[in-house]
Amino acid sequence: MSSGESRRPPVRTIAIDGPAGAGKSTLAANLAAHLGLDRLDTGAMYRAVAWAALDRRIDIHDTQSVALLATGLEIDLRDGVKIDGRDATSAIRTPAVDTAVSVVAANPSVRAELVRRQREWVAEHGGGVVEGRDIGTVVLPGADFKVYLTADPTERARRRASQRRDQRSVEQVGADLERRDKMDSTRPDSPLPAPGQAADALVVDSTDRSADSILEEVLEWLRAS
Repeated sequence: MSSGESRRPPVRTIAIDGPAGAGKSTLAANLAAHLGLDRLDTGAMYRAVAWAALDRRIDIHDTQSVALLATGLEIDLRDGVKIDGRDATSAIRTPAVDTAVSVVAANPSVRAELVRRQREWVAEHGGGVVEGRDIGTVVLPGADFKVYLTADPTERARRRASQRRDQRSVEQVGADLERRDKMDSTRPDSPLPAPGQAADALVVDSTDRSADSILEEVLEWLRAS
């Protein structure tokens, strides 16, 4: 190791962004395990708020009520997903929550609350692998390393349908993903930029690739960075 390499600070914060079904969760889990870092799934936080609103029969379009809900909601992601002490690990991954989450995520007050919590989590953990849709652009623009994971739309829909054991056709799931992508890129508050990644992110297309090969590519970039 050269003297320059020995002085290089360790990578402590990694941002992983990308659309649904691209493989963010798998890559984040593998990277966190390999590097010995903690992991935060920010999408689960928005899903938790959406599920809680549906569960309490709160109109997801009532921005003030949903924002008030988010402010007081206890979201525990340490072992699965617990919302105010209730296990909602599976419940937040249903088609109903899939439909509601983009509306909730477009709520500026909800975003402000959850972004605050996300940054607080990173500070408390001294870094970590953080996955979502706007981590490298909004939540942690100063992250040590950024990855933008993408995939062919049909592949994303197939994966999502398989992960959820969704009884709908791949075409129906794909239409839902397309709708969410459009909502996330056109929302007034923190819209996702086109094509979606931070300018300094490593872009990885996961179509027809194994999780191991993607992990190795990212690790190679990390070693070279």
